Amino acid sequence: MPRTRLTPNQRRDHLMDVGAKVFAVQAYEDISMDGIAGEAGVSRALLYHYFPNKRDFFSAIWARAHDGLLESAVFDDTRPLIEQARDALTAHYVFYEQNAALVFIANRSEISSDPIVRDPVMADLNIIRHRLLDASGATGHTRAIASAGLAGWIALVREVGIEWLQYRQISRVEAIDICMATLVTAVGPGIDLDRTPG
Repeated sequence: MPRTRLTPNQRRDHLMDVGAKVFAVQAYEDISMDGIAGEAGVSRALLYHYFPNKRDFFSAIWARAHDGLLESAVFDDTRPLIEQARDALTAHYVFYEQNAALVFIANRSEISSDPIVRDPVMADLNIIRHRLLDASGATGHTRAIASAGLAGWIALVREVGIEWLQYRQISRVEAIDICMATLVTAVGPGIDLDRTPG
């Protein structure tokens, strides 16, 4: 039976599927593009045609993993802000669990400070931050205080998530509880998180 010819998009997705499996079992520093090409059963030239280097290859896999995350963090007008914030945080930590190897590379490898890797993480968390601020109805100086507090809270969310995922000494629910306990303080007294926006 003849082999099905892949479209360029299908080929790119296939290469990223293989890459995600390789990154899940090897340290970023130990992975080579030659090794990935071998695992994918393609030539080095074909892999380099789609991805010019390992950094760009990982960043494409990382960005793809984030694609569906924000869909679960949409704030609505029918539920209290505190519940919606918890749901968004839970979705974020479920994503951490499902993509643990990628999360560790993005936060603990030689490329963890590279904007191409950091940007998807910060973009996701900042969208949650702005959605929460918008849903709160806060304006002016009250919003500025809450925004600054949420910026710090986002850093806490990332660090607590990595600590939980790496050492597994606490549960996911406990990690979420830690973050939620600090949220009320982080946004300041001008934001009522028990408020239902509608």
